[in-house]
Amino acid sequence: MQGNHTLAVQLIIFAAILDGLDGRLARMMSSNSKLGAELDSLADFLNFGVAPPLVLYFWALQDFRGLGWLAVLVYTICCVLRLARFNVASKADDENGTSAPKEYFVGVPSPAGALLVMWPLYVSFAFSDAAALPDILISTNLAFVGILMICRVPVWSFKTTRVSLENVKFVLLGAVMLGAALLIYPWSTLIVMCVVYTGMVLWCARPRLKGKSL
Repeated sequence: MQGNHTLAVQLIIFAAILDGLDGRLARMMSSNSKLGAELDSLADFLNFGVAPPLVLYFWALQDFRGLGWLAVLVYTICCVLRLARFNVASKADDENGTSAPKEYFVGVPSPAGALLVMWPLYVSFAFSDAAALPDILISTNLAFVGILMICRVPVWSFKTTRVSLENVKFVLLGAVMLGAALLIYPWSTLIVMCVVYTGMVLWCARPRLKGKSL
C-alpha cells in the first residue's frame, strides 16, 4: 500500500521459499502438530491468496474499477477453495493411513499460483522501459491462475522426486546455476520459470484436454 512493490514481491517469494522448508524442518525436529498444519494453511492463504492479488491491485488495477477488484476476488476465492480441498484430502489420508507425499497435486498449489500470478510485475521490473501491460490482461491472468488452482489437473509434485547417485552432481550444478541466475537476473529468471512451469502444467493437463480419464 506504500508503493514499494518490489519489496512486497520479494517478501512473497521469500514466504514461498519458507513454505517449502517449514514442513520438512518440523518433521526433522519432531515438532509437527495438527495446530501447526492449520496455522500453515492460514499463512498460505494470507501469503499466497491475499497478498499477491492485492499487490497487483495497488500496482496497476485501481483505475480498472470493479473488474480489477472482481479479478482479485476470483483469485482469492479460488485459493481458499484450493487450500480447503487440500486440507480435507490430507485429513482423509491421515484417517486412512495413506498420508505419504503424492506424486501429483490436484491443481496448481497456492505458492506456485502466487508466483505465477505475479509475472506482470516481473516483466515490469525486468523491462522498466517497456509499455505498461493492459489492465484487462492482468485481470485475466488473475482469474486464469485462480482457475488453475481449483481445476482437477494433476500437477507434478517435486516432493516425491528421487535423484539417483549418478545424477546428483547434475542436479547440484543446476541448482547452483538457478540460484546464481536468481541473484544476478532475478526478474528475468522468474519470467522463464513461470513459462516453464506453465508449460509443465499444460503438459500434465494433456490427458484431460484430450478427454481421457486419468
